[in-house]
Amino acid sequence: MDELLKAHEAAALLHTSERFIRRLIAERRIEFVKIGRHVRIRESALLAFVVAGTVEPLAASDVTGRAA
Repeated sequence: MDELLKAHEAAALLHTSERFIRRLIAERRIEFVKIGRHVRIRESALLAFVVAGTVEPLAASDVTGRAA
């Protein structure tokens, strides 16, 4: 079972502000768990968010329009 992180713990892992994490939650851009009135984020959900936002680098031929 994944560890459930508080907003400030998730922010520390991503090296962002707690406000950013709370905005992701409010906009429902990240999966979260409600326990009563508390909100927790699974480590796997945090990883999935990072993977979904990962952009592959362009190849040299994509940048110049011709093969290198």
